[in-house]
Amino acid sequence: MKKNSKLLTGAILMAPFISLAQQPADYVNPFIGASTSTGAAGIYHGLGKTFPGAATPFGMVQLSPNTITGGDNGSGYSYEHTTIEGFAFTQMSGIGWYGDLGNFLVMPTTGPLQTVAGKPEHPEEGYRSTYAKEEEKASAGYYGVKLTEHNIKAEMTAAPHSGILRFTFPANQQSRIQIDLARRVGGTSVWQEVKVIDDHTIAGYMRCTPDGGGWGNGDGKANYTVYFYAQFSKPLRKSGVWSADIPDDWSRKREDIESDRYQQQIGKAAVLPGVKEKAGKHLGFYTEFATTANEKVLMKAGISFVSIDGAKANLQAEIKGWDFDGVQQHTTALWNQALGKIAIKGGTEEERKVFYSALYHTMIDPRQCADVDGKYMGGDGKVHTDKNFRRRTIFSGWDVFRSQMPLQTIINPAVVNDEINSLVTLADESGNHYLERWEILNAYSGCMIGNPAVSVITDAYAKGIRNFDVQKAYGFAKNTIEKFGNGSKGYSTGGLSVSLTLEYAYTEWCLGRLAGLLNKREDAQTYTARGANYRNVFDSSKAWFRPRNDDGSWQAWPEEGRMRQGYGTIESSPYQQGWFVPQDVPGMITLMGGKEKVLADLTAFFDKAPENMMWNDYYNHANEPVHHVPFLFNYLGTPWLTQKWTRDICARAYHNSVEGLVGNEDVGQMSAWYVLVASGLHPVCPGSNRYEITSPVFDAITLKLDPTYAKGKQFSIVARNNSATNRYIQKAWLNGKPYKYAHIDHADIASGGTLLLEMGATPNKDWGIE
Repeated sequence: MKKNSKLLTGAILMAPFISLAQQPADYVNPFIGASTSTGAAGIYHGLGKTFPGAATPFGMVQLSPNTITGGDNGSGYSYEHTTIEGFAFTQMSGIGWYGDLGNFLVMPTTGPLQTVAGKPEHPEEGYRSTYAKEEEKASAGYYGVKLTEHNIKAEMTAAPHSGILRFTFPANQQSRIQIDLARRVGGTSVWQEVKVIDDHTIAGYMRCTPDGGGWGNGDGKANYTVYFYAQFSKPLRKSGVWSADIPDDWSRKREDIESDRYQQQIGKAAVLPGVKEKAGKHLGFYTEFATTANEKVLMKAGISFVSIDGAKANLQAEIKGWDFDGVQQHTTALWNQALGKIAIKGGTEEERKVFYSALYHTMIDPRQCADVDGKYMGGDGKVHTDKNFRRRTIFSGWDVFRSQMPLQTIINPAVVNDEINSLVTLADESGNHYLERWEILNAYSGCMIGNPAVSVITDAYAKGIRNFDVQKAYGFAKNTIEKFGNGSKGYSTGGLSVSLTLEYAYTEWCLGRLAGLLNKREDAQTYTARGANYRNVFDSSKAWFRPRNDDGSWQAWPEEGRMRQGYGTIESSPYQQGWFVPQDVPGMITLMGGKEKVLADLTAFFDKAPENMMWNDYYNHANEPVHHVPFLFNYLGTPWLTQKWTRDICARAYHNSVEGLVGNEDVGQMSAWYVLVASGLHPVCPGSNRYEITSPVFDAITLKLDPTYAKGKQFSIVARNNSATNRYIQKAWLNGKPYKYAHIDHADIASGGTLLLEMGATPNKDWGIE
C-alpha cells in the first residue's frame, strides 16, 4: 500500500515547545488509520477506519470523501480504494458494526447525468470517479483531490455546523453538482424531501431509521433526521431531481442496498428537470451549468439534527460569504488552539506527527449535536435547548472509558462534563432512566458490554468535574448497575460469562466509589463489596478465569484452554480479558498465584506479541481489553517493565502512515492511549484518580489546564537525558522534591507544577517500587 504523509506547513511559531515555523496543526496527518482493509489487518475488524476529510474540534460536520457505501466500512473511506463516490457532510471515526451517517453526498460531474454511483470496477457506469492518488491532500480542516474521470479538482473545509466545497471545473457546457440525498453509510436514508428556496438555495431533510440499515445494520436502532440548507455560487438555472421507485415490499438493509437489483433500480430513477419540490424514498438533486477552463464553483451547506431553520441559522452564523480560504484559515486556527492544549519538545519528526495526529483524532468525538442556538433533538423526540452544557453524541463507552475520557478530564474537562450531561438528560428524556453504553444520536444501541458510563461519571466526579445533576446521575447509574450487572449470583453466565462478570464487577466498584464520595454509606459498602465478584469466575483448578453456566457449573474447558478466543469473552480470550480487574490489582495478583508467578506470566504475554503489534493472541494492542495491561508491572514492583513495554508499543504500534494504527481507532480510544502514554501517564482504574507513570516519548510535555476545573495553569513532565535508548526512569522530582512513586494523583496534576524524570539506558530497580 502506498503511504502518504504529506502535510501542510505553516510559518508562525504558536507553541513554545514546537520547532521553528511549525504549529501543532501542521503535524496532523488525517490519513493515519484511514483504511478499512481486512487484508492488511489480517482480521475482520480491519485497520484504523478513520476518515481523512475536514472537521473542526468536536464539530457536527465532517466533510469527507466516501469511497464505499456497503460492507463493514464505517468511515465510508479506505485509502486503497481507487474511486470516490462523493463527499459527505457527516462521518463516524474508527468504528465497525457497518457504520452510519455519511449523509448529504455531494459530487461534481460533467456530461450526461447518472443517478447511481456505480461499481468501483466500472466507475464510468455511475457518478463515482477515479482520482489521482498523488494529488490527494489532507490536513487539519482541509481535504482536496483531483477527480480524473471528469478532470475536476474538489476541495473542502468545515466549520462546526457547516461546510464549504470548492470545485475547479474544466471547460464544459454540461458541468454539474449533484447530491445523493438517500446515501447513508451502511444502508440508506428511508425518506427524503428537497425544495428549491430561491435561485441559489435548496433545503430539505433525510430521515434515517433502522429500516434503512446503518448502525449495526439496523440492530443499533439509529433513528435520526439530517436537515440541510445549501447554497450554490452559480444560480440554479437548470436544476432538477431524480427519484427512484423503490417498491414498498423491498427490504432496505445494508445487504439489500448492495444488491444488483437495488442498484439497477436506482440506475433507472426518473429524472425530473425543473422540479422545485419533491419527496420520496430515494431522491437526488442536481444543478447544471456551463463552465470555462479552471472555473471555480462553490457550494456550502449547514446541517442540523433539529430543523431546516436550524440548518439555515448554522450556515449563516458560520459561513456568511464565499471565502473558502478564509473558512479554512479559521478552521486551522481552531485546530491550533485545540491541539495547543498539549505542547511537546523533543522526539523525532515522525513521533511529533504521530502525536498531534493522535491528539487530533481524540477531538472528533463526542461531537456536538446542538445547533448554534443550543437547540437539540432530545431522546423524547422533542426539541430542547441546552442551557448549561453542549449536547454531544457518539459515546463509544466500552472503548473510551479506558483512555479517551480520562485524557479529556485533564485537557478538556468541559467536554467530559457535557458528555455526562448528555447521557443523563438522554436517560431522563427517553424515560429509560438508565445510562446507555454506546449512544448515537439518542439511540440506545446496546453495542458492546459493561456499564462504561458509570465509570466515566465516577472518574469525572472524583476529579472535581461536577457541573451536572449529580443526584440524578447517581440514580441513573444505580439503575444501570441493577439492570445490567452480576445480579444475585454474583457472576454472569452464558457465552460472555467472563467478560461480563469482570466488567460488571469493575463498574459496581465504580458505583461504590461514587456512593462513598456522595456519603451514601450503605450503597458504598454494598457496591464496593460487589467489586470483588470477579473472583466468582476464577477457577482455582485451572488457575484462571473460566465461564459459568446458569446452574453454576463451569463450562467445558477447551483444548486451547485460556487461549481460546471467545471462550466466555468478547473480542478476546480469557488470557487477554482475565487481566481486567483494575479495581483490585493486588487481589487479582494474589488470586493468580502471587507476584512471581504473575510476573512470569505477564512477561510471556508481552514477549510473545508479534513485532508489528497487529491482532494476535497475546498482548493485542489492536483491541481495548488489554490497554491497561502494560501498567500492571508498576503494581508488581517492576516499573521498568512498564517503561520498556510502553515505549515499545508506541514505537511498534503507531506510525505516520495509512496503516499507522494496528486496530480500529474506536472513536478516539486508540489515539488517546498514545497521547497519554507518550506524555508519561496512563490510568489503570478510571475512578481512582491514580495515573501510572511511565517513560515519556518526548523530552518535555506541557498539559494546559482548565481554570474552571483545576487550580494550576499547566502541568509539565520533563524527561531529562531522554532518548530511545535512555527509556528507563532513574529518579524523579515533583515540584523540586524527590518523588519515589511510579504513580501520581490527579490532584497533583490539577494543582499544576512539574514532574522531572531523570532517564537512563538501564533500569533503576530501586525507583518506583513502593
